[in-house]
Order: sequence, then C-alpha cells, then structure tokens
Amino acid sequence: MMNKSRFHIFFLSLFVILAQAKTEKPNFLVILVDDMGYSDLGCYGGEIDTPNLDGLAENGLRFSQFYNTGRCWPTRASILTGYYAQQVRRDKLPGIKGGGGRSVRPAWAPLVTEYLKQDGYQNYHSGKWHIDGKVLANGFHQSWRVNNQGDFFSAKGNQLNDIPFNAEQAPENYYSTTATANHAIECLANHQKDHTGKPFFHYLAFIAPHFPLHAPQDVIQKYKERYLRGWDKIRKQRFARQRKIGLINTTLSKLEPKVGPPYAFPDAIKKLGPGEIDRPIPWDQLSGKQKEFQATKMAIHAAMIDIVDQEIGRVIKQLKKMKAFENTLILFASDNGASAEIMIRSGGHDPQAPLGSSKSYLCLGPGFSSAGNTPFRRHKTWVHEGGISTPLIAHWPKGIKAKGAIRHSPTHVIDIVPTILEMAGIPKPSSWKNQKVPTAPGKSLVPTFASDVTIQRDHLWWFHDGHRAVRKGDFKLVSAKNEPWELYNLKTDRAESKNLVNQKPKLKEKLENLWNEQVEEFKRLLETK
Repeated sequence: MMNKSRFHIFFLSLFVILAQAKTEKPNFLVILVDDMGYSDLGCYGGEIDTPNLDGLAENGLRFSQFYNTGRCWPTRASILTGYYAQQVRRDKLPGIKGGGGRSVRPAWAPLVTEYLKQDGYQNYHSGKWHIDGKVLANGFHQSWRVNNQGDFFSAKGNQLNDIPFNAEQAPENYYSTTATANHAIECLANHQKDHTGKPFFHYLAFIAPHFPLHAPQDVIQKYKERYLRGWDKIRKQRFARQRKIGLINTTLSKLEPKVGPPYAFPDAIKKLGPGEIDRPIPWDQLSGKQKEFQATKMAIHAAMIDIVDQEIGRVIKQLKKMKAFENTLILFASDNGASAEIMIRSGGHDPQAPLGSSKSYLCLGPGFSSAGNTPFRRHKTWVHEGGISTPLIAHWPKGIKAKGAIRHSPTHVIDIVPTILEMAGIPKPSSWKNQKVPTAPGKSLVPTFASDVTIQRDHLWWFHDGHRAVRKGDFKLVSAKNEPWELYNLKTDRAESKNLVNQKPKLKEKLENLWNEQVEEFKRLLETK
C-alpha cells in the first residue's frame, strides 16, 4: 500500500501529465506487428538488431506483462474497440452455434477512430486490416489495406482507400513492409501540408513477421550464421538478458517436445523436405540439414523484424521532420506470440527457390517459436503465456518523463482505447447509434506513465480455439483445448511450470467459476441487438 507521501507524489505527477496533454491534443501512432515473439526485440532480450524500437524503449517505457488475445483478428478487434473480441462478435464463445466467429460488430461497438473523428482527429491506416467492414467506413480518412498476406513481394489484391490497387503500378523492388511504411509517411507528410494544427491517429499494422517468411536476400545473409547455435542456446541467452535488465521474475520454461503446430498439415512437412521438423526437440538431436534449414528460417524471421525496425525509423524521422514527435504517443505491440504453425498456402513452395524469396513458403515452426516466446510456454493460438504475451513500448516525450523504465502491471490490448480517450479528453458516450454502450473492460494506462503502479481490475479473461484462461491478481487458471485446468502463481512462475491446481482446489474452483460467469455474461450480450 502507498504511504501518504508517495500517494501525493503519484497524483501530482499524473496531474502534470494530463495538464500538459490538455494544452494541445496529443497524436497517436499505434504500431502492431504480426506473429512476433515476446523476446525478439533487443530491448526484450533478443539478438535481432532493432535500434529504433530499442531507442523508443530507452526513452520511454517497456511493459513486462502486457497481453494480447493469442490470435490476429481478435487482438485487432480489441485494440481498436476496447472490448474483448467475444463481446463484439469477433471471436467464438463456447456453446454457441457459430459462436461469434468473425461476425459483424454490434452497432454500439465503433472503432476508436469514430470517437476521434468527431473530435477533429484525422485518422490513417496502413497495413493489415482483419476487421469487419471497410476501412474508410470505420472512421479512417486514408488507408493502405494489405490483403496480400501470401507474398511480401507483390501488391496484388491490396486496396488503396478501399479501392483495388493496380499491382502493376507497384515499384519493381516492392516489399510489403516498406510499402506500408511508405504509405504511413505519405499520410503524415500530407497531414502536415493539409491539416496543420489538427491532431492525428495512425494505425500502422505491419504483416511481418507473419508467414510466409519472406525478406530480401541481403538482409537474410546478415543473420545467416547467427542461429546455427540453435534454439536451446538462443533461449538461454535471451533469458539471461531478460533477467539482467529486470524484465521478468521467473524460471525459464522447458521445451515441450510433444507439442507441435496447432494445426497438422503433414503434406506440407513432406513438401518442405528433410530439413523441416515439427517438434521442438533438443538442437543436438537434429541432423545437419535440419539445423541449417531451421537456422535459415529463423534468419528470415529476424530479417523481417530488422526491416520493420528500419521502417519504423523512417516513420519516426518523418514525425520529427513535421515537429510532431514530442507530442505523439507511440505504442508498439504484437498481435500474438511467435507461431508454431507449419503450412503451405498461396503460390506454394518451390524447393529450388532461394529460401525467403517469393517462390518459397516457410513458417517459423515450434523450435524457434519457442525461442521467440522466451521465457514462456506455448505459442500463438494457445493462451498460455507464450501465446498471449507481447512487448509493449510506450513513448511520449511530452507526457512520459521516465526513460528506460519498466512497468510490471498486468495490462491488455483492451486498455489501449481507454488510454487514447483519456489522453484526448474524449468522454465515452453512453449510447451510440441509438443503442446503449456496455461498460468496457479495459483500463487507462495513463497512471502507469507516471509511476510503476498496478492497474486495479477484477480480472483478465481469454478464450480462443478451445483454449481458456483467466487471471486474477497473480494467479492464472489456464487450460489447452480439451485438457484439464492448470493453476499458476505468475508472481514467480510465468514459465507456468509449477501447477498448483491440486494444492489450491478452492482457488481453482473460484477462478473456474469466474471464467464461466464471464462466458455467460458475454452470451447475454450477444443476444442483444
């Protein structure tokens, strides 16, 4: 409990932050990447070169316990509406036919851009969408929608302001990550020219490093030798760095050799050749071909993140050029953990093509996905810590005075919308389109900008693809699909290695009831129009 002196200092700091923000509306740049692991960035323990993101962390905040939903489209619904995806019909609920899936959001659930637009903000979107409806119909003024998720070297299928883009007009050296940043920079430059004095919100959603693993060969070569040491050593080295910087307080999870991809595609394993392997067995048990193939896949994954960082650097340069950097809140996160998936889609995989090129189709797989999610268990899709934990970097020079600080409060993508609304000074309406707006579950992160306080909330809740979890305080109840509940004390065991379910049966029952009560509440909400 805070003593009286610390209590006054905290609220004085919070008052100063909000007073500064009120003098001029802040801008917002929300950056989301796809399938990046918790430990991939340099500032989260990784060995990938990410100097621009590391710089934002060094001059801002890192959150150690920030959560997503475990999958791409539910996270995107939550990050832009402020609700759990199940509340807005963007992910399934158990016991409901159809279950919500990827349906149309209720009329009372606009994206945050609708609120911002009414308050004079210009709203821009660059990259992945994966939300129901067209972009400009959801409060955005400009959009580059990357529908082509099967070939990073082609613009075919993409849309500019909801109109099909002529891929023949793309430059010869087109690469999706660069094109996405180009559009963001163009929007910002035009904003400075056409909307001087108006605040902006920019949603910059890179596809990378989602499969297929595609990157220019020269950047891949930079990492070609780096991962031949194997996923066992990479995990230990990342874990040591995380402990050294005070990011986490846990043991390192053990590899799970029996846990492979979430969905089986045995034909793909055969087509990918003798170098592919779908289980995270000890590195020294792999053949020479397997080691080289797996290390190359991780090198491409690293190259994709390296390029994302470079492109973010260009966007930052533009913000500085237009003198908007100081009063822009930049938030960076990943939509889920690194992926154990192995499949072949789109144009297929040519074994003779250079790995990482347009004609190849590779996925990271469970070995190096386990390294990406260090120190946690499991991967994208699961709701164990490896599937739902993401970095969150927050940088806002005008309002965040701490530099390089770590915030340990459990937080979630549902917290982004209330944070933005509070900073913009926009009260959330009680009704929207003649429908009552339900109370949202998220909490503003603004108090954490001033101090390492714990955001007070009743609980956090997850459900995806049969995987279940609920966290209350330090305790988390979690189960994989069709498996029994497990109970962990995350204060010291985010590796989820010491199952307390038999030692604490009453707590297990309490948390299970809480999870079920939340399901029933969401079902009642879905029954309303």
